[in-house]
Formats: sequence, C-alpha cells, structure tokens
Amino acid sequence: MISTLLPGILLLSRLFGGAAPHPPAPAQYTFKKLAWSDEFNYTGLPDSTKWGYDVGGSGWGNKEEQYYTKARRENARVEGGNLVIEARKEALVAGNPYTSARLLSRGKGGSQLYGRFEIRAKIPAARGTWPAIWMLPDKNPYGNHSWPDNGEIDIMEHVGYDPNVIHATTHCKAYYFRINTQKTGITKLPDATTAFHVYSVEWTPETITAQIDGQLYFAHRNEGTGWETWPWDQPFHLLLNIAVGGEWGGLKGIDEAPFPQQMLVDYVRFYRMSKS
Repeated sequence: MISTLLPGILLLSRLFGGAAPHPPAPAQYTFKKLAWSDEFNYTGLPDSTKWGYDVGGSGWGNKEEQYYTKARRENARVEGGNLVIEARKEALVAGNPYTSARLLSRGKGGSQLYGRFEIRAKIPAARGTWPAIWMLPDKNPYGNHSWPDNGEIDIMEHVGYDPNVIHATTHCKAYYFRINTQKTGITKLPDATTAFHVYSVEWTPETITAQIDGQLYFAHRNEGTGWETWPWDQPFHLLLNIAVGGEWGGLKGIDEAPFPQQMLVDYVRFYRMSKS
C-alpha cells in the first residue's frame, strides 16, 4: 500500500516488524564532524590504505554465483571520480560463472560506533544483480559469536528483478530474514539505476534511521531489552559489493545479456555523532 509521496521517492508502507517510520524525536545529536571518507578523486585500484577485500566464491551463505576477487581492476577500480564495482560474466574459478568485488573498510580506519554514514551511488539494473551498501561489526562478542547475533545494518539493497525498489534493513538475533522478523523499510526510487542518489544511515544509541537524498523511510528503535534486539553498541565497518544470483537476488533467474554490470560510488563519508 502506498502511504505517501515524497520528492522523487515513492514511500511504501511495508515495514517488516513494525509500522511505517515516523520522524524521530527532536534531535539529541548532530553529525557534522567528518571522521573518515574516500572521495575517489584518483585513478587506479581502490586506495589500499582505506579498503580491503573479501575474497572467494563459496556462495556466501546465500547460494550466490559470483567469485569475489582481490585487487583486480576488472572488478574494482577508480576512474572518472567514481569507485567502479563491476560484476562480469566470466568463470575464473570453477563453480563460479561470474566475478565481482566486495570491498570493506575494516582495519583501514573505516570503523565507527554511532554516527552518520553517507554514500552517493548509482546501482546496476540487470535481473540477477544484488548490489549492497551495508555494515557489519568488527568483532562478534554476543551469542554464538556469528551472524546474525552481532548485527547487520543494510543501508541499501536492490535486486534486479524488482527494479528501483530500495531496501534498508537491520538484522540481529531477534529480527532477521530467515525467521521473517527483520526490520525493513522499502521505498520506490524511480531512477535508482540511472541516477546517483545519497544513501545514508544515522545510528545513535536509541535509533537506526535510513534516508535517501535526505528523506527518511526507515527507523528501528532500541527496545532496551539487551543484545538480542540491539547488538548495535560496538564499532561497525562498511561493505560495498555486487552479488550475482543467490536466494534473493536470483529468485527470478539471471539475465546474462546485460553483463557486465556496475555500481558507481561517488563518495563515502562517515560523520561522528555529537550531543546537540
């Protein structure tokens, strides 16, 4: 059901695990101090002082079909003022008919507890692509010391078979997709695959909220009931990737014809949280 129309964004009232988001209470915090960034104003491989790589093709827990490479220009490079993450139809490793890249900021100064995390990006369009801008914890102190007990923040996810529908989601022990309790905001962004947009999350001790171009469309509030519902009290780092196929991305198959497919990232910026 369509609940409201915002400039350039059609907001849907599907919010798993709760009602559609309301504007947060009067701001207790500001997010003005830039803490970490990459403006991608250079050419070549991604800056190795800021980015590392997840590497492999094991399906990544979702039956994905890509092999993530390391420091390979065909899959991750900086040119024209943008980071280019490129998924390609090629079998470099047996059992993986596609290659791609998954960059992460862990161990490179790009980890932070609370703040505003802002990424300006344009995402791919092909059926079977599954681009994501998301966050994971640096450590895993809770529960069984693995996912989802220690949390995940999905700033932006998009599956190519459902074009221009953007998802922001939080996962934890009590709320995650395999038990269909995840907290998710879903919005229609008509030009998501043809134009750049600013995808952001503001994370405080009380709330995690997601915005596109400054428009709020998701809010998850801290229930105060412990780590099972709120593990977001520790530093997280950023991940940028394009998956191919998988349980969600490949739900309606993969259209091979449009490959290669790219996600372009104009900048990444982390801002510190301060009391107002």
